[in-house]
Amino acid sequence: MAAAERRAFAHKINRTVAAEVRKQVSRERSGSPHSSRRCSSSLGVPLTEVIEPLDFEDVLLSRPPDAEPGPLRDLVEFPADDLELLLQPRECRTTEPGIPEDEKLDAQVRAAVEMYTEDWLIAHRRYQHLSAAYSPITTETQRERQKGLTRQVYEQDASGDEKSSPEDADDPRHSSGSPEDTPRSSGASGIFDLRNLAADSLLPSLLERTAPEDVDRRNEVLRRQHRPRTLLSLYPAPDEDEAVERCSRPEPPHEHFGQRILVKCLSLKFEIEIEPIFGILALYDVREKKKISENFYFDLNSDSTKGLLRAHGTYPAISTLARSAIFSVTYPSPDIFLVIKLEKVLQQGDISECCEPYMVMKEVDTAKNKEKLEKLRLAAEQFCTRLGRYRMPFAWTAVHLANIVSSAGQPDRDSDSEGERRPAWTDRRRRGLSDRTSSGDDACSFSGFRPATLTVTNFFKQEAERLSDEDLFKFLADMRRPSSLLRRLRPVTAQLKIDISPAPENPHFCLSPELLHVKPYPDPRGRPTKEILEFPAREVYAPHTSYRNLLYVYPHSLNFSSRQGSVRNLTVRVQYMAGEDPSQALPVVFGKSSCSEFTREAFTPVVYHNKSPEFYEEFKLHLPACVTENHHLLFTFYHVSCQPRPGTALETPVGFTWIPLLQHGRLRTGPFCLPVSVDQPPPSYSVLTPDVALPGMRWVDSHKGVFSVELTAVSSVHPQDPHLDKFFTLVHVLEEGAFPIRLKDGVLSEGTVEQELRASLAALRLTSPEPLVAFSHHVLDKLVRLVVRPPIIGGQLVNLGRGAFEAMAHVVSVVHRSLESAQDARGHCPLLAAYVYYAFRVPGMEPNLPGGAPPVTVQPATLARASGRPASLYLARSKSISSSNPDLAVALGSVDDEVSRILASKLLHEELALQWVVSGSAVREAVLQHAWFFFQLMVKSMTLHLILGQRLDTPRKIRFPGRFLDDIAALVGNVGMEVITRVYKDVELAERLNASLAFFLSDLLSLADRGFVFSMVRAHYKQVASRLQSAPNPALLLTLRMDFTRILCSHEHYVTLNLPCCPLSPPASPSPSVSSTTSQSSTFSSQAPDSKVTSMFELSGPFRQQHFLAGLLLTELALALEPEAEGASLLHKKAISAVHSLLSGHDADPRYAEATVKTRVAELYLPLLSLARDTLPRLHDFAEGPGQRSRLASMLDSDTEGEGDIGGTINPSVAMAIAGGPLAPGSRGSISQGPATGSRSGCPLSAESSRTLLVCVLWVLKNAEPALLQHWAADLSPPQLGRLLDLLYLCLAAFEYKGKKAFERINSLTFKKSLDMKARLEEAILGTIGARQEMVRRSRERSPFGNQENVRWRKSITHWRQTSDRVDKTKEEIEHEALVDGNLATEASLVVLDTLEIIVQTVMLSEARESVLGAVLKVVLYSLGSAQSALFLQHGLATQRALVSKFPELLFEEETELCADLCLRLLRHCGSRISTIRTHASASLYLLMRQNFEIGNNFARVKMQVTMSLSSLVGTTQNFSEEHLRRSLKTILTYAEEDVGLRDSTFAEQVQDLMFNLHMILTDTVKMKEHQEDPEMLIDLMYRIARGYQGSPDLRLTWLQNMAGKHAELGNHAEAAQCMVHAAALVAEYLALLEDSRHLPVGCVSFQNISSNVLEESAISDDILSPDEEGFCSGKYFTELGLVGLLEQAAVYFTMGGLYEAVNEVYKTLIPILEAHRDYKKLAAVHGKLQEAFTKIMHQSSGWERVFGTYFRVGFYGARFGDLDEQEFVYKEPSITKLAEISHRLEEFYTERFGEDVVEIVKDSNPVDKTKLDPQKAYIQITYVEPHFDTYELKDRVTYFDRNYGLRTFLFCTPFTPDGRAHGELHEQHKRKTLLSTDHAFPYIKTRIHVCHREEGPLEVAQVFLAEIPEDPKLFRHHNKLRLCFKDFCKKCEDALRKNKALIGPDQKEYHRELERNYTRLREALQPLLTQRLPQLLAPTTASLRHSLNRASFRKLDL
Repeated sequence: MAAAERRAFAHKINRTVAAEVRKQVSRERSGSPHSSRRCSSSLGVPLTEVIEPLDFEDVLLSRPPDAEPGPLRDLVEFPADDLELLLQPRECRTTEPGIPEDEKLDAQVRAAVEMYTEDWLIAHRRYQHLSAAYSPITTETQRERQKGLTRQVYEQDASGDEKSSPEDADDPRHSSGSPEDTPRSSGASGIFDLRNLAADSLLPSLLERTAPEDVDRRNEVLRRQHRPRTLLSLYPAPDEDEAVERCSRPEPPHEHFGQRILVKCLSLKFEIEIEPIFGILALYDVREKKKISENFYFDLNSDSTKGLLRAHGTYPAISTLARSAIFSVTYPSPDIFLVIKLEKVLQQGDISECCEPYMVMKEVDTAKNKEKLEKLRLAAEQFCTRLGRYRMPFAWTAVHLANIVSSAGQPDRDSDSEGERRPAWTDRRRRGLSDRTSSGDDACSFSGFRPATLTVTNFFKQEAERLSDEDLFKFLADMRRPSSLLRRLRPVTAQLKIDISPAPENPHFCLSPELLHVKPYPDPRGRPTKEILEFPAREVYAPHTSYRNLLYVYPHSLNFSSRQGSVRNLTVRVQYMAGEDPSQALPVVFGKSSCSEFTREAFTPVVYHNKSPEFYEEFKLHLPACVTENHHLLFTFYHVSCQPRPGTALETPVGFTWIPLLQHGRLRTGPFCLPVSVDQPPPSYSVLTPDVALPGMRWVDSHKGVFSVELTAVSSVHPQDPHLDKFFTLVHVLEEGAFPIRLKDGVLSEGTVEQELRASLAALRLTSPEPLVAFSHHVLDKLVRLVVRPPIIGGQLVNLGRGAFEAMAHVVSVVHRSLESAQDARGHCPLLAAYVYYAFRVPGMEPNLPGGAPPVTVQPATLARASGRPASLYLARSKSISSSNPDLAVALGSVDDEVSRILASKLLHEELALQWVVSGSAVREAVLQHAWFFFQLMVKSMTLHLILGQRLDTPRKIRFPGRFLDDIAALVGNVGMEVITRVYKDVELAERLNASLAFFLSDLLSLADRGFVFSMVRAHYKQVASRLQSAPNPALLLTLRMDFTRILCSHEHYVTLNLPCCPLSPPASPSPSVSSTTSQSSTFSSQAPDSKVTSMFELSGPFRQQHFLAGLLLTELALALEPEAEGASLLHKKAISAVHSLLSGHDADPRYAEATVKTRVAELYLPLLSLARDTLPRLHDFAEGPGQRSRLASMLDSDTEGEGDIGGTINPSVAMAIAGGPLAPGSRGSISQGPATGSRSGCPLSAESSRTLLVCVLWVLKNAEPALLQHWAADLSPPQLGRLLDLLYLCLAAFEYKGKKAFERINSLTFKKSLDMKARLEEAILGTIGARQEMVRRSRERSPFGNQENVRWRKSITHWRQTSDRVDKTKEEIEHEALVDGNLATEASLVVLDTLEIIVQTVMLSEARESVLGAVLKVVLYSLGSAQSALFLQHGLATQRALVSKFPELLFEEETELCADLCLRLLRHCGSRISTIRTHASASLYLLMRQNFEIGNNFARVKMQVTMSLSSLVGTTQNFSEEHLRRSLKTILTYAEEDVGLRDSTFAEQVQDLMFNLHMILTDTVKMKEHQEDPEMLIDLMYRIARGYQGSPDLRLTWLQNMAGKHAELGNHAEAAQCMVHAAALVAEYLALLEDSRHLPVGCVSFQNISSNVLEESAISDDILSPDEEGFCSGKYFTELGLVGLLEQAAVYFTMGGLYEAVNEVYKTLIPILEAHRDYKKLAAVHGKLQEAFTKIMHQSSGWERVFGTYFRVGFYGARFGDLDEQEFVYKEPSITKLAEISHRLEEFYTERFGEDVVEIVKDSNPVDKTKLDPQKAYIQITYVEPHFDTYELKDRVTYFDRNYGLRTFLFCTPFTPDGRAHGELHEQHKRKTLLSTDHAFPYIKTRIHVCHREEGPLEVAQVFLAEIPEDPKLFRHHNKLRLCFKDFCKKCEDALRKNKALIGPDQKEYHRELERNYTRLREALQPLLTQRLPQLLAPTTASLRHSLNRASFRKLDL
């Protein structure tokens, strides 16, 4: 049956082939390779629809895994230990727990104590850390994994190091001799050099003839060695911006601290030391008018001074001896002061009197004031003894903290309060409240400043009337003003030294505000530092985490003005009374300094003689755990008598008042104004307040309030909020069941409690945020308890589910709102997240420690196991009404209470799901805003249920009841719908909901039935898809869906979820796995393609069905990459980044480290290959050069040149394909269809996205099973294969190594963030991304130097940013980057190479073999041509050798280009500085020659190509090393000598010839290397080399092009144009020899009008060489097309040089050719250009707008110049060059070359006398010359252009005067004109031309023509005639002088004498020339070097 079905299926496939091809072809022609991908996929389910996934659990049950236990088997199912419960001990900051020990705690306190001591309960997924969400791949982790990489050796890095290698230095060849030193004809010396060189090592088995299969196998084994295990660890980490799946575990809840400052009090010293002084420190915020810390008391008195108080002191507790304190400031601001108050022992006299001695007496006057001091000391001693327990105010001062912090200097201060930087994704909001300062100007930080030591010298005395805090704030505000009133007061001088510094992280010896020891506390005897409790200036939202119960009492003022009697020195005593008996005062008042730790009473300081004193005192009390109705504070008022009078008591009580601490069960705090009773209060007063007028009591001021006091509690037990208090009371009452109870004024009975509780739940929303956040854990716990354990009231079960759910929603909202600034990147509130993660537990299910199973006593909170469950509980389910229905009251009286509790217990996750689904709109809105919290709560509840209910072994399908799953499905549907509908209203909420939903589903995958979860995912996708049709802006929805998919795929068991190990097939017919059929079949399958393999590589139905998540992800990618996708660039980036992130995760995951496992993982991504292949046209083109987009594809039609098909003609191979036949085998080469240009439809991908996509493709190719790839390649059509090869080509280009230099240059990765700003802008404008997102993204983007043009748009990239970012990399970092990049490039290239080998194996026997192999070879060549490491090159060259040996016809029968390319690449590598590269390259080159020889017994072709390659290599490569190339030549010679197989042939001889020839060329080029810096000399040498190739047109052409390139580089456009004209003339000569076409030029002659110099190209005639001989003139330029190209290039250069007239001449030659070709398009362009040229000529008719050049005569004299000595040139310089400029340039250049003080510029133009020159020096003579024309010439040279083009003759003038001086008076000034002629006309192919002729006068003529006797006897007669003429001329001159002498007057005597002197000189010079006789053939007198060049015999290259 199955077989029959399969057959039918195959038939169907065969039938569709023709139609498919037609569709394919038409699609390809239309330019979009996959425009119809959206609607057709191989199994008919469009990509836009989600296919139904397989039922996961069923598949696992039905298909037993075929793998052995081990890593592969682990892929099949989640591990058994996936879920676990951890009990994490709660961190306690202090060494003692500090919780009350008493047994009888009330419910509230007990609950608090439990909560602050229980350990954290964490439901943990053991493997979650392997997910990208928790251990993301970041730059840091990448760097970690990159450790231990081997450094790849690269040529370009090596070259930098070895430039000046020692072996070059003393090489004799490097001396600058003339080119004649090694004449080309004398080959002997070259041969000798080459023979003596050492060869590189030979490849051992190279010459053996091995079977190709063995070679391939050996190559593969070698390629597989030492490869990095992972590819993506070498690529930059995935983009942080896109990491939506990123989560981090929340921090455990911890106590809140602000920024902490350590203040140490060092010493306090007054001018006089007579009594103890006590200090108080506290912080005050002036702006908020608030004291923001409790008091710190210190005592710096000496022991002797302290001794005065012996009578009163108990032994001081060590905690009261602290001298340093740590203050915490949550809201740092510039308005904070550290206020220091001083007190002293009470004494007689007011404050001013007591301060007087301190202000008057000085320490220096101690001796003078000895008696006074003695007196004062005595008095002080008496006061201390008598009044030692009382204090009085003394003085105060304040320190402005902001000054300390800023002046302490912060060179390295980091404004970030967090210390360390966090990764970018959490940067959105900085944690902590430090951000929420109220305005910009107080952005002031108290962390990270430099510690400062302060000496405070001025104190202000306290004023009795102004002691209150209000007065203090006025003083402080005044202190900040420059003209402070305080400055005018006389200060109390003292010296207080304090240290202020940021507090260390974990200070030692620290006491908490409760005086508990904070860890670490090394030694209990150490002097402690106190942590001072902060009273934050504004609300702080932080939950309580530890037990704290403190009460602060602030007496403000007392008014006893109306009190009779002696009441003047008043003090108030405070006591905490547990009852009314005086003995019941509790020791809970904290001591101050140098006293006991706790006391039972405390006193306020006394203000002398003041009946209505003000107080600044602060009493700190420790509240007992249980405060009862009887507890109260008792205040007793005393009059203290300062003078000891007999009969008067020390203190007299003058009043009493009290405050009861509990009222209706609530702690009383706040301000009070109390009446004071004169009498002792009566019994049982404590339950009443003093406001009640008790009978028979006398009151001060008739029962008015006269004592104002304030109480503040800092407590984690008492919420101090009415609503919270009531809620807790009610809940605890229900737990205790103790009725009736008083609540406020009413009494609560069982009947009313339910109603009260409901009201209280509703009222929770009215709670003020600060206490609600502080008690959030308590509240949430109680609410959960009410849901899970509905209370039983009066035997009735009360369902509070809905009320509790709503209350929970409101609590969560309030907490979120309060902590908005602290949200993490996903909008979660860390406090709530921490609650769920650590604190939440299901009431009644108490875990024991992991290990043992939970004890049976755990109350079964699971409905399923409560077998005796009354039916009535199921009642209302069918109506889908909540089981929390309040009307559903079940009578449970009969059952005993405990059982009823069990029955009544519910499961939190079930209740939550239900309540959420049925919730009303208001609540639902609140829940949606914070959906994540409820989802996480459900997940933890489910996890606890599974683990504690021991249900982990239950099959997943029955773990949870069906109705719960229905609720979940409904819930997911609802939330999904909300996402879709809200995305256009509130994009931020939609994003958050979308992520929460995805995380919830991802979590469910670990808990519930996975098939069910997949079906929900599919349902969600369908919802989105249906909305996409009508959506106004689909990109927004797609973005959300992509994020959704990405989060799902970040599951730690993502691979398992894709069923990687089940064979891919429609579930009906399981068939053997494809991967097991690992046959090495290397054929294109002739039968129909194997559908199973094909469907693995396509997003086919089976693929998407089985690999559900991978299918979703790749479908998203496919849809994003569609050409018509909207918002494309953003979606590209998101989709590609998602795949990249996953693959990076797989690479880093230890579970997939084994290769076999990795191949299975790779199977999930195979469709990526087809996707990338189809997207090819829109990928960024990394291979530079326009039009190279589909370089291998463009091997196809001629019309790829133009714009696609002209007039709709169809190319034959397409027609053939449409007809249904195979592609015509010979159809000219390409592999891929479709014009290169048309295919660029759709939005192109940015460079960054393209590169990432390519690295993912490489990952798949690296890790997939080779046999599978081979199957796949076999099924590809040639066009598809072509595209695949293009893709590989692009991979090579994209990952090419940049070189260390590049890294130093940019100092930052080139690709990272080449962001496409245009797309960004569009998206922002169209609204596809939320404004917040954009802002967040901007804040995160730290692009090193993104595109420069967008600086305007992105605030983050202002210019200073770039510079700072770019310089910040250290040398090591750059080194590391280069190291990684080198490894990445190598690995990428090797993966490409592996794939190419697979393709070659596949196509060996196919019909389209030639074209495919040609394309493969092109990719191999490209890889060899790009910058590659030595490691890659040895493998690449091995592959190239194998290819050439298997398919020699590729190179030797097809077009020459491939052969030429190969030769060039191999030669370049033969010259490598790295010996392994040389070894392999020379082996390749040798085999290439041998192969060529064996095919045709002549290897002219390779010889020719190698010679040409060498020339172009030498001409174009800068750092080329001939040293190393020579060694390679020697190596090749060695191979030839050792090759036994070819001993009897001429092969070795021919190789030897070729090697010597190459050696010659090299020697020539060494010279060029030396003159790299001297452009004229360099061009001369190139010119000479080109001249030497006169017999080898291809090479001459190459060199002319090299010269043109060099000129263009130097900006000499006219010269570059001339080179092109010469090249064109050369080609024309050869074309004329080959064929006689009327439209072609007739050789050089046709170019005469452009330049008269061109005729030298005709120097070669056909007797030297017949052009059709194999291998000659075969380059691409020796064709009509080549000629056209050269001419066009010449025209371009002429235009650039402004020589428009010449442009016309060039086009005159070009137009006939174009006309013959009917190329009207080009003709139109040419005529357009001509019009431009002529227009320009018209506009610049005067010529001055064009400046053509300035000319100078330059002469060189001196042996140092070598072959330039005594040579004269005319230099053409850029227009308007001044004489000084060229003079400076040459002088500087030669000074650099010869050294200082060697070069001299000759300052005149006179002939230089060689004998008078210093032989050690080099002389340069420079003269400005002008073009000179004879009169007849000027008739033709009409325009300015004519007079500046084709110049051969130049003129310069030398001034002289009759008396021999150069310059004289105007009337006696004369000038001598000199004419120079050059060898060639300017402009020429070089910028300096040799002077061949100098017309200065007769002597010059004689010296030129009579100096040497001609060799040719025919010239004897002329020579003799000239000699006789000169004799006659001398005679005539002598006669003329004689006549002149007779005629002149005396005034011309001097002039005549000058004439005679010159005549004598002329005669002496001519004498030797005139006396020589012809017959005696004498040797020439001066062998002028200048001539020798013309005679030099350049050897013709004999080929």
